[in-house]
Amino acid sequence: MGSGEPVKPPWWLKPMNKLFIRMSRLGVRFGGESPVVLTVLGRKSGQPRSTPVTPMTVDGKEYIVCGFPGADWVANVRAAAEATVARGRRRERVRVVELSADEARPLLRIWPTEVPTGVGFLKRSGLVTDGRPEEFEALAGVCPVFRLDLLGAQQP
Repeated sequence: MGSGEPVKPPWWLKPMNKLFIRMSRLGVRFGGESPVVLTVLGRKSGQPRSTPVTPMTVDGKEYIVCGFPGADWVANVRAAAEATVARGRRRERVRVVELSADEARPLLRIWPTEVPTGVGFLKRSGLVTDGRPEEFEALAGVCPVFRLDLLGAQQP
């Protein structure tokens, strides 16, 4: 697969994302890996666009991985560079910094153990076969990795 080549997400992902976002905004908490809602201004529309993501924390810093190359939220984040992360009703402004492929490799290698729900997505999309750390590390430059730098908290 070429770098950045779009991967079609499963048909059910968009409706599930919408349901998750609504429930999260109502304050419903989700266990496990603590998904959050990332909201960024659309690069064409200028309207807020939201998607669930599951950050992982490494050495006190939060990172998110794009599970589907060519995802709209990635293009929006690249254009805006800032976003809002909602954890339940708490919102934080963040600067979203894309990592180079070299910086992303070690994070992608540990991602399957830090965010195991993502393994199934990437298997079903055909990006990995077995879900071994080496397969994820090889996705550097294909699946973007972003660091979330806190800019400030917002009122709910």
